[in-house]
Amino acid sequence: MHKQVIGKDLTKEAPRSPRLRIGGYAILGRTIDKCRALVAGNIGEYHFDCPLDNMLFGFKGVKGVDFKAQIENGASDQQMAEWLDQSGEKKTAEEVKRWADEREAYNPYDDPERREWFAENVKPLGLDPAKTTLFDWLEADDKASHRGS
Repeated sequence: MHKQVIGKDLTKEAPRSPRLRIGGYAILGRTIDKCRALVAGNIGEYHFDCPLDNMLFGFKGVKGVDFKAQIENGASDQQMAEWLDQSGEKKTAEEVKRWADEREAYNPYDDPERREWFAENVKPLGLDPAKTTLFDWLEADDKASHRGS
């Protein structure tokens, strides 16, 4: 039996910014919010274990199902950062910071395989795909999706 998991209701508000770092990890706060909402049944239009979450999971060599099991057992944000530190591939604080900095600066438009997809998704928000990072787009999309919610 799982503990009652309480978190953001993503049908009413956006998850945290992917820029927010917990334990040095970019994306982690957002992934935690989506996973808690999934477990609580109020994830709305968001997705857990998506390509963004998998940037984090892939970096550490962990699986979404194992991450979710920790959330289902009531792990706090800090406990999730500690779990990541102890699970999968060992990373130094410097490696985590470098990875987080690189994720924050990442622009999918620079990737020929993602360019068209990214341009189609950022233009409705009035953003220039060549100058918009993935995190910029996610934050703008969150604001647009939850205006008036």
